[in-house]
Amino acid sequence: MAPADQVVPAHLILIRHGESNVTVSRTIGGFRSCTGLSELGQRQAVRLRERLAQTHELADAVLISSDFRRAMETAEMISPAVGGGEAVIDADFGEHDPGPEIDGMTFAQYIDRFGTPDWNDDPHQEVFPGGETVAEFRERIGSALERTIREYSGERVIVCCHGGVIDVVFRQLLRTPLSGSFELHTLNTSITEFRSGRDGMWRLARYNDAAHLSGLPAETPRVDAAR
Repeated sequence: MAPADQVVPAHLILIRHGESNVTVSRTIGGFRSCTGLSELGQRQAVRLRERLAQTHELADAVLISSDFRRAMETAEMISPAVGGGEAVIDADFGEHDPGPEIDGMTFAQYIDRFGTPDWNDDPHQEVFPGGETVAEFRERIGSALERTIREYSGERVIVCCHGGVIDVVFRQLLRTPLSGSFELHTLNTSITEFRSGRDGMWRLARYNDAAHLSGLPAETPRVDAAR
């Protein structure tokens, strides 16, 4: 992704936000309707902060967050353990935007109206009427990634973001197929770390590191949201 003579961040760390209220309520939570972390999500973020404060494994890093409340709350909670400064808010690292009509709709309502989407089909199809196509989402994340690598050249960077964002970054940095072939199931508050080399290649140092969640419930029981 970068020329061999270009200085790039030594580490790029992606942290998925803690469990969100919209996940528990089974709604499509874009940036408009996101109400932040669930009680379990807050506990997950506290566990991560305690781990990082003890290990100092991500100390003195630039902290970036998407503009979704669940990501910003996660960043705010871990900030004391990674440098203590406020997170830089970058909306371009937000999750796939469903658009204003669908944002906040329950999954059941969406399926009733539009059916179950095939995410590996044509990336230009309008799976979210009025929202981003998969192709537009990938392009936005790719641009944010390249800009971040350029702006924070030579620094350790943490991005608090989303499962879909991590999937796109994973595929782009490791130059794998843009869809299909494999699935990622990125855990809440897990750490994914990429390291760069002078050859311009990125290497996956760890994925789904969530050792700090030991003993916590896997998830909050889901609510059967009304149709």
